[in-house]
Amino acid sequence: MARLFPSDNPDFEVTVSTRTVLRIIGLVALSIIAFAAIRQSVHTLTLIGIAVFLSLAFNGPVRWLANHLPGRSRGSRALATGISIFIIAVMLAGFIAAIVPPLVKQTSSFIDAAPGLLENIKNQDSGIGKFIRDQNLEGQVNKLASQLSSRLGDIGGSAFTTLGTIGSSIFATLTVIVLTVMMILEGPHWRRIFLQLIPQRHTDRTERLAHDMNKVIRGFVNGQVVLAAIASLLIVPILFIMHVPYPLALMVIVFICGLIPMVGHTIGAIIVTTVALFESPLSAIIVLTYYILYQQIENYAVQPRIQANSTNMSPLLVFIAVILGASFGGLLGALVAIPVAGCLRIVVLDYLEYRNIISSETLKKVTTPKKPKPAKNRA
Repeated sequence: MARLFPSDNPDFEVTVSTRTVLRIIGLVALSIIAFAAIRQSVHTLTLIGIAVFLSLAFNGPVRWLANHLPGRSRGSRALATGISIFIIAVMLAGFIAAIVPPLVKQTSSFIDAAPGLLENIKNQDSGIGKFIRDQNLEGQVNKLASQLSSRLGDIGGSAFTTLGTIGSSIFATLTVIVLTVMMILEGPHWRRIFLQLIPQRHTDRTERLAHDMNKVIRGFVNGQVVLAAIASLLIVPILFIMHVPYPLALMVIVFICGLIPMVGHTIGAIIVTTVALFESPLSAIIVLTYYILYQQIENYAVQPRIQANSTNMSPLLVFIAVILGASFGGLLGALVAIPVAGCLRIVVLDYLEYRNIISSETLKKVTTPKKPKPAKNRA
């Protein structure tokens, strides 16, 4: 038993039992061990978190498909999940078969022709060629061409060293797919078990919270699909105008990349610009400029508005959530920032309403965007 005697008041003492000291030491030790375990398992926890998010996102379509199956198969989540996976696999296989072979072929042709492109730029009568000749930069261009040729020639050797990384990425992807499928299949069972562990007086409240959170996640996914569809449709005209090869396949790529918040369009821009570079450097510059312009408009005007309507949050909260998510969790934080913020909003609203601190209607007026008023007809 420990006693603390303040120097200014010897009559005052604080007694701490040995059991309390041991409890504090034990809690500190357990906290350190738990933090170390989480730090070591961050990759695995990330995969589990992605699988949880995907299972919640696909739960709605799978449930709809299960309820619309014909005959005795109606209501079978296993069959609905299998059909969904088969459809996605067929779409991915067709997409890969359509885009990868020509892309590999053109990439090889570009690697072989890259040194010659610099030589042609130096010799032609364009503004760049005249500038190179006027400034006596032929030697530097020749040196750059030789270095480029040697570096491109080493791509095959350096690519061999990345096979381990590619293999681990494939394993992680398969792990996420398997976890997602298992969570979709066993989700209702675990949901019933979880509700049985909750006191009866809180069951209705918990079910309402779960339903509202699921609605937010579903709204986020639907909003992201709408954004990806808009981006893929708007990129097609510039691809046809600049005669970029495989515009329809690139439209699918832009749609898939657009499903990823924040960085999806950056990945799509790199792919589309690379393909446009096979046509001409001018086409690549114009396509990249067009893509960047659209990305800025979407990030600051379109995305906050669509996600605000789909998640029932104001555009300001959506924008702040994405910034904070990217700051704390990087790419993964940016991916889940909006649905997590929407779920936290639901929890806060429920807590304030449960404690009678503030009514949910009052808080909704602050966090929910106002609908535009219809214009009045002036005679």
